[in-house]
Amino acid sequence: MAAAGAEAAAVAAEEEKRLPEGDPESGGDSEDEGDSDSSGDGEDEEKENEAEIQRLEEQLSINAFDYNCHLDLIKLLRQEGELVKLRRARQKMSELFPLTEEIWLDWLKDEIKMASESSEREKVYELFERAVKDYICPEIWLEYAQYSIGGIGQEGGIEKVRSIFERALTAVGLHVTKGTALWEAYREFENAILETAQPAPGSVPSSEQQQMLCSQLEKIHMLFRRQLGIPLLDMEASYAEYEEWSEDPIPETIIKNYKKALQQLEKCKPYEEALLGAETPKLAEYQAYIDFEMKAGDPARIQLIYERALAENCLVPDLWARYNQYLDRQLKVKELVLSAHDRAVRNCPWTVGLWIRYLLAMERHRVDHSIISEMFEKALNAGFIQATDYVEIWQAYLDYLRRRVDFTQDSSKELEELRSAFARAVEYLKQEVEERFSESGDPSCTIMQNWARVEARLCNNMQKARELWDNIMTKGNAKYANMWLEYYNLERAHGDTQHCRKALHRAVQCTSDYPEHVCEVLLTLERIEGTLEDWDAAVQKTENRLARVNEQRAKAAEKEAALAKQEEEKAEQRKQARAEKKASKKAKKTRIGDKRKADDDDEGEWGQEEEEQPSKRHKGDGDGELLEEDMEVETGLFGRSGPEKPDGPANQKEKASTSRKDIPKVLHDSSKDNVTVFVSNLSYNMADPEVKLKDLFESCGEVAEIRPVFSNKGTFRGYCYVEFKEEKSALQALGLDRKVVEGRPMFVSPCVDKNKNPDFKVFRYSTTLEKHKLFISGLPFSCTKEELEDVCKAHGNVKDIRLVTNRAGKPKGLAYVEYENEAQASQAVLKMDGLTVKEHVIKVAISNPPLRKVPDKPEAGRASQFAVPRQVYGARGKGRTQLSMMPRALQRQSNPVAKAENGMVQNSPATSSEHPEEPKKMSNADFAKMLLKK
Repeated sequence: MAAAGAEAAAVAAEEEKRLPEGDPESGGDSEDEGDSDSSGDGEDEEKENEAEIQRLEEQLSINAFDYNCHLDLIKLLRQEGELVKLRRARQKMSELFPLTEEIWLDWLKDEIKMASESSEREKVYELFERAVKDYICPEIWLEYAQYSIGGIGQEGGIEKVRSIFERALTAVGLHVTKGTALWEAYREFENAILETAQPAPGSVPSSEQQQMLCSQLEKIHMLFRRQLGIPLLDMEASYAEYEEWSEDPIPETIIKNYKKALQQLEKCKPYEEALLGAETPKLAEYQAYIDFEMKAGDPARIQLIYERALAENCLVPDLWARYNQYLDRQLKVKELVLSAHDRAVRNCPWTVGLWIRYLLAMERHRVDHSIISEMFEKALNAGFIQATDYVEIWQAYLDYLRRRVDFTQDSSKELEELRSAFARAVEYLKQEVEERFSESGDPSCTIMQNWARVEARLCNNMQKARELWDNIMTKGNAKYANMWLEYYNLERAHGDTQHCRKALHRAVQCTSDYPEHVCEVLLTLERIEGTLEDWDAAVQKTENRLARVNEQRAKAAEKEAALAKQEEEKAEQRKQARAEKKASKKAKKTRIGDKRKADDDDEGEWGQEEEEQPSKRHKGDGDGELLEEDMEVETGLFGRSGPEKPDGPANQKEKASTSRKDIPKVLHDSSKDNVTVFVSNLSYNMADPEVKLKDLFESCGEVAEIRPVFSNKGTFRGYCYVEFKEEKSALQALGLDRKVVEGRPMFVSPCVDKNKNPDFKVFRYSTTLEKHKLFISGLPFSCTKEELEDVCKAHGNVKDIRLVTNRAGKPKGLAYVEYENEAQASQAVLKMDGLTVKEHVIKVAISNPPLRKVPDKPEAGRASQFAVPRQVYGARGKGRTQLSMMPRALQRQSNPVAKAENGMVQNSPATSSEHPEEPKKMSNADFAKMLLKK
């Protein structure tokens, strides 16, 4: 029948191809031309699909763990109707990954359509068995049970259907929201059998028929009673249906169980409603539900809620780990435990902890050694993202092999296998792991240490243990006291005094971190077991070594003290320079005040303002600046009283002073922090910031006031306060953070007084290891977010891309790319590292920013050693004529340049009335002395 059906389908397809060419029913010439055009388009699309299928197959041959590539290939093959290739592609994917409910249902429906003979039905049954093992899915179980009803006519068909229904109820019958459908389907099946068993109208049933009718009725009664004892949605409707169906009154015990189940349902409803209202993946809601069921303690319900959570969070390793731990410690059912572990490592193969738990579970349930070894080889090929992961999986496997060995025998097959595994582990970490990660992951050689312990303690082979320790010390561990003491303890327990003494003498010579400890251990050994000659030799060796160590430490202390003294001298020089600068400014202000008193007209007009204008502004007065001298205001006063010069600097100062006079002082009301946001990093050249920002922030809500902060010269300082009418508007405005305004990213943050709220934390990007996020460097500056997304989305679902920019919004050639899970990120690293983007070779790694080194805080009242005064240059930076040809060592000794404020050097001859003291002229001999001091 299958062959005939395939032949008929081929004939129909051939007729369809002929229709556009000459079939009279196809219409006129114009329709022929249209059909031929559409046929041509279809052929082009078919060729494109074939090329895409070939490309996907080649990609999977390179990397079989590309999940998205499998999905795309299956979709295309199903679209093209390539049933043989489609079946093969699904088979390969199912061997590597657990398939989702949607993929399984599509596969099952395709196979059901093609299954006509009994042998083909058996293959569909096998497929259903594989499907129900991947995840607990009520829809798949229901489909399985309904398909089995189609084989009811075969021998044992009814019992097979009942068996499948019973397994389905065991698996998902407790599902609060979807379990009812299975119970109803089972009852409908039993009711259908009851209908067929009814005698013909008017006939008297025989005793066998009567007995079968009673048995069937009892089955349906039992199904109703079992269902009513379980908390399920729409329980009331099921109870009403039972009342209507049953001829006898419902027993009191059933009513009691039903009410108890109703009470349990009320307790479960909040958690079910939370799941219905939450967005995927609902991990927090599922965790709360799991905690609730764990307190109740019903193993079946705990298992079901774990399975429901994993169906939607299959890529969360911690959830798998908690589930497997529960199964290992509580249920301990072999098939159930091993199935869960297998699904865990297939979903999260990059998580070494899941592989280790799987190996332990297989050993615990006495799985065959060949299967465990095969599973370990799979773990090595899983693609861990850290070198230390490979050390852990090797250690777990070596522990398993060690537990298999009977050490009472001098030699055995298991012992030789253990030794070869130790040797292979060391070689694997040295070659495979070190080549990939540039490190072995085992700097302390823990695997070799364990090997040495096994040889010494269990095999009584100290010679081999010494060879191993000699190898360990040659790998850079000889300078650590704890490594020598570990070896000494091993020799002390299983070796002899001669080798202990030899080891400690070498330790005294080589140790650099804690030599006193090693010396003390050597002296203790000789005090207990050594001769007088041994004691004298040990004392002499330790004294010489400690004398050298103390000498080195004294030199280091002297050097540190000299550096500290040098820093103190520099700090004193800076302090003296600041005092001189302050005295110069004070004298200058006095002279300016005298001039103003001589000008009666100016005094009458500006006197009051002069009294109100403070000489310094302290932090918190509205602009957030530290102490700042108001020299621009004073200069502006003199500019106003002098003659007008349209293009001169005095005229510009006059305009700035006038604009500053008209702008009220910005004072922030901290009581309105909840309705205010702080906006910064705006362009200093922004015209009318109030108007510009009001148009921007009105989309978030009604704006009460915008308070931009200006300098003394009246120029915009690039930040402001935006006050809203309502608090929700301020919260919504935080969403505009880093929006580009006039070519710069605008920073929007909550308005919080950190003096009153020291624990307030502003948003900071994560500085810890994020396994699902990539760090990309070497990007061309012209690369856009969309272009980078096109490159990255080929390796997984991209959740977010952040191009790193400076404060001016200019790109730095760096980016962070966030994927949905760790597996996609690890695959992307393998594929994208070293990729060329616009003639730039990029570097890709898992995001793990290095820790920032925080410099030591200087003492109170003392300037930091790095607080070197800055030279002031023009708007375009240092020009060629400003490049200094003097050595840096000499520049440090020169008098620091006075601090520039708002583009003006305060101690320059043009602005200061008092000339600073002339620097002392230095001869060539003075320069030579300074160089020698360096």
